[in-house]
Amino acid sequence: MGRKYVLGLDYGTESARALVVAVDNGEEVATAVERYPDVVIDDVLPSTGKKLPPDWALQNPRDYLSVMEKVIPRALKDAGISGEDVIGIGTDFTACTMLPIDKDGTPLCMKKEWEANPHAWVKLWKHHAAQPEADKVNEVAAKRGEDFLARYGGKISSEWFIPKALQILDEAPEIYAAADRLIEAGDWIVLQLCGKEKRNACVAGYKAIWDEGYPSKEYFKALDPRFENVIAEKMRSDIYPAGVRAGGLLPEMAEKLGLKPGTAVATGGVDAHVAVPAATVTDAGKMVMIMGTSLCHMVCGIEKKIVEGMCGVVKDGILPGYYGFEAGQSAVGDIFAWFVDNCVPASVYEEAKKAGLDVHGYLGREAEKLKVGESGVVCLDWWNGNRCILVDTDLSGLMIGMTLATTPAEMYRAVLESTAFGTYTIIKQLEAGGVPITELYACGGLPGKNPLLMQIFADVTNREIKISASDQTVALGSAMWGAVAAGVEAGGYADITAAAQKMARLRDTVYKPNKDAHAAYKKLYAVYRRLHDIFGRKGGDAAMKELKALRHATKEHGRPARD
Repeated sequence: MGRKYVLGLDYGTESARALVVAVDNGEEVATAVERYPDVVIDDVLPSTGKKLPPDWALQNPRDYLSVMEKVIPRALKDAGISGEDVIGIGTDFTACTMLPIDKDGTPLCMKKEWEANPHAWVKLWKHHAAQPEADKVNEVAAKRGEDFLARYGGKISSEWFIPKALQILDEAPEIYAAADRLIEAGDWIVLQLCGKEKRNACVAGYKAIWDEGYPSKEYFKALDPRFENVIAEKMRSDIYPAGVRAGGLLPEMAEKLGLKPGTAVATGGVDAHVAVPAATVTDAGKMVMIMGTSLCHMVCGIEKKIVEGMCGVVKDGILPGYYGFEAGQSAVGDIFAWFVDNCVPASVYEEAKKAGLDVHGYLGREAEKLKVGESGVVCLDWWNGNRCILVDTDLSGLMIGMTLATTPAEMYRAVLESTAFGTYTIIKQLEAGGVPITELYACGGLPGKNPLLMQIFADVTNREIKISASDQTVALGSAMWGAVAAGVEAGGYADITAAAQKMARLRDTVYKPNKDAHAAYKKLYAVYRRLHDIFGRKGGDAAMKELKALRHATKEHGRPARD
């Protein structure tokens, strides 16, 4: 028997990636990336050219199929292997990204009679136009004392499945009626691959209020009498854990992709969550941080705990047999990019060029020379709101302690430190709620690019940080689940622990906390937490919310007249 391979198919916000991975040792043999033709539809609807309302973000499901038909054959060609040697496919998707389909699984936007209606298209994860529906979901749940609300930090996001489904009913009841099912894009792509609808526990639990069952019909009826049977009528499907074989690759899809019919297709997953085993983590107490423009924290526990301010807790949501806890920060790398793009003078760019460094590298070098607390500057990391533990998108960034002597490097270091303080706050909240965290693991774009950031995270949290060896941890994780779905007899693995032992690895670099630095950071963190509670807690200072309201009112009605 020759060497066997698996495919990881990673659907991001703007593009999709196929990764070919050797089953025996996790070697990443080849990858191919393709941008979606319509990318993110947030201005005009392609079918009509009609402008979309504010806060809309759609996608074209045709793009998901067209890019898949390009990246998989290209990756196989670059790898120099035959599709006959591929034993499994794993997929991941952004979430919640959902769409209405007919009984044959065809998206309504791909049918002539519905293509002009924006509600017939895919609602991307960052579609925020369902905020009124989210407000109603939360208000009714609070009034009824629904216990699910506490599992999600006390607030269901407008990005999630139920508010988006309710928006379709509210604004386009004809689309709601025409839809045989409402489905996550990740589950829809699995349906296209193998012809089987097997909704995954990860997205159902974290984005659709599922917890070994959905809320009651009475709750949905309280939202809207027409919504009473939304689960039975529009979301009818059992829920399956990760790594389950959803089915075998359909012959027509196999022909398009250059693979063999019957190739194992795994149940889908959410992009960040599938990265956990690819970072070598397969048990409880080890937090994986996906660090990029934002930051997603994932840790598993052996007991179900309700922890205030978390994004959710789901049985089998991350790893089979464990309760998966998710938290996050709405902006991390985005804040660093904002600072460099908007707050750094030309002289710093010139110095960076002379030093042969990019601006991040130069600022990092200068910031590393500073002692903890030397600048006297502290930030709140809320440039894009607070996802956890305050769950409040109306909060904004804060930098305090600047003087006429404050330098760009001092401000840059304070910005980096603020994101570490945000993560430390999440860790402390989880541990206070009974979820122990012994180690930290990191993957994504930032760990390999910003060593100062990683050392600050280690010093602030007082925990060792290990780094995933793969630059494509998400796609690797999906491929690993494909190997589990294929099973031992086909050359794969019996479970994700066995797959991780062979296919996942860490870098040699380990960031270890400095005791003296941690002691110094305790003083800065105390200031951060005081500001955190003053501006973020109920009953505190509402300045940030007042400023946001003023900004929105000014944008809506024009600039205020001068006196």
